Amino acid sequence: MSKVSIVVPFYNCPYIDKALESLFNQTYKNIEIIVVNDGSTLYSEKIVPFLDKIIYIKKENGGTASALNTGINNATGDYVCWLSSDDIFYPEKTEIQLEAMVREDARFSYTSYYCIDDNGEIITPIIGIYPPNQLELIKAMIRGNIINGCSVMIHRKVFELIGIFDESLLYTHDYDLWLRILQNFKFHFVPQPLLLYRIHTEMGSKKHEGLIKMENRLVVNRHHAKMKQLLVNELRKQQ
Repeated sequence: MSKVSIVVPFYNCPYIDKALESLFNQTYKNIEIIVVNDGSTLYSEKIVPFLDKIIYIKKENGGTASALNTGINNATGDYVCWLSSDDIFYPEKTEIQLEAMVREDARFSYTSYYCIDDNGEIITPIIGIYPPNQLELIKAMIRGNIINGCSVMIHRKVFELIGIFDESLLYTHDYDLWLRILQNFKFHFVPQPLLLYRIHTEMGSKKHEGLIKMENRLVVNRHHAKMKQLLVNELRKQQ
């Protein structure tokens, strides 16, 4: 029975208890929950009721990528997921996604999701982009990041081959990793929405929008040559 490690990076987030409750409500039980306190000064008391059921790691503040890498380096599962401390997993997320990955012999998968507001109310239709074929997927990923990081499940062998998150990227470490993975592995999509993604005024993607755009360009440029070659190879296959 495969073990799934779920890494929760935590930094001054008032919703952390809701995130952790969603993990203890998972229908798939062979999981380990690794909370990485990334130098938080607020809301740590909300983790106290869960301490006997989680792996709890404290570190100096270094950003989300460093917190995720700390969690991955301490994970013992066959598969790794992550959950931002303001988001929520559906109870069946781990079970359904793992079943799909085992069935398809997939190394990387992601799912659809809903957006929620401060109060946990759903405020969007289902969100999930999966192009119809590998060629269109490559084109879409060259244009930008179409994957919500908290919807992802990754086999640990992926990290052994291509490494972990680039900690020099404060906001687009996930996009950089997906592009590295795409150059080596097939993506698998689970269309069912299995994540609730919280939109609120303090979220990083709102507060740092300008910096994120700059970093996105850096990531696109970094991978331009390899992604172009991937595109050429896929076009040849289809001829």
